[in-house]
Amino acid sequence: MNIRVKYFGMVAERTLRSEEAIAMESNQTIEDLHHLLLQRYPDLASAEYRLSHNQKLSEGNEIMSDGDEIALLPPFAGG
Repeated sequence: MNIRVKYFGMVAERTLRSEEAIAMESNQTIEDLHHLLLQRYPDLASAEYRLSHNQKLSEGNEIMSDGDEIALLPPFAGG
């Protein structure tokens, strides 16, 4: 299955990209993808960010489906 991963702010600066498609095995979780991203981009280990799954904040245990969108979101302030 193919997952679309988007990177924002300082996360995009550390990965040197704003998005990419990643092929994953079926029945994998967002945490599985996160481990893969940490292997590809070791600088992410020291970054602060949250993961979202199809535009909803993720706890990491959700199983992904083909075509899902995962975003790495840096801290943001709102008002």
